Amino acid sequence: MVLLGIEAAAKVAGAALYADGHIIAEHRLEGTLTHSETLMPMMDAVLKEAGRGPEALTYIALTTGPGSFTGLRIGAATAKGLALGLGIPLIPLSTLEVLAYGAGSSITSMVCVPIMDARRGQVYAAAYHNRQQILEPQAIAAQELAEQLKALHQPCLFMGDAAELYRPLFQKALLDDYHLAPSHLRELRAGASAALAAEKVEKGQAVLVKGSELTLTYLRKPQAEREREAALHAH
Repeated sequence: MVLLGIEAAAKVAGAALYADGHIIAEHRLEGTLTHSETLMPMMDAVLKEAGRGPEALTYIALTTGPGSFTGLRIGAATAKGLALGLGIPLIPLSTLEVLAYGAGSSITSMVCVPIMDARRGQVYAAAYHNRQQILEPQAIAAQELAEQLKALHQPCLFMGDAAELYRPLFQKALLDDYHLAPSHLRELRAGASAALAAEKVEKGQAVLVKGSELTLTYLRKPQAEREREAALHAH
């Protein structure tokens, strides 16, 4: 299995190559350039550094949401084009599951809570315990999520770009049950996407789709569409 993982759902873009049972190359970048400018060069770089050509790939994995509307579309368009050109399947992954996996959901006994900033006091969130999903992916007010987690009465480990942003709120709600993942495990990484997808393939749990069949999971409508609907209702 030679699997390319790409990441464009949040601020950090990345590409990683999985082969021979582990990640053999990975690039990640958070900067001023857009994902459309950085993603393809990073994909080319990890293949070149690993001494592989695109024709060696057997799968392409990517997160399909929730996340940045623009980033998700860039990642999807890039993955679709490559998969269709090579005639190989895509493995779509939940952004939230990848965040939890990358922070160690496979080894910690705590409830893993991936949260991404959805703005206006909301987050995209889910919760996993022993790799099992116990809270469905949702767009939810941060305060409401805090109440849901408090009711679990279990230690919670937070990761994602909203983990630091809403740290005071969750600390106040959960007290000693609040834990923050280390910074290097808190962000989305293409390496986590690739490793999780490879694990799913090996266990026969991977969902394989053609490039033309790929769909994205936004959890809520784009802001421009919400504002347009609000304006229509106001008249």
